Amino acid sequence: MAFKKQYLKSKSVCKVTFKISKDEAHEADSVRLVGDFNDWDITSPPMKKLKDGSFTATVDLEKDANYQFRYLLNDSKWENDWAADEYVPSSVSLENNSVVRV
Repeated sequence: MAFKKQYLKSKSVCKVTFKISKDEAHEADSVRLVGDFNDWDITSPPMKKLKDGSFTATVDLEKDANYQFRYLLNDSKWENDWAADEYVPSSVSLENNSVVRV
């Protein structure tokens, strides 16, 4: 799992591309990127599945902020991004959330 940050000079946003491999997704059929940036909407559109079985999604995020997120596999299992910038305790479960800093 990883994400790539692309800061735009002309705007106050950062394009963040999230990617989770086939193995990290436990060979899931669908993966949703859920977090602060979409109000933790578990019905958000699934990430794009690539030919190699990995999943990717790009989100524009306002600069100078931290965003908590997790991956929702097959609409039933939560997974963190183990390459996240930080981890913080979830306010709704006993698990941690991944954090991306932009």
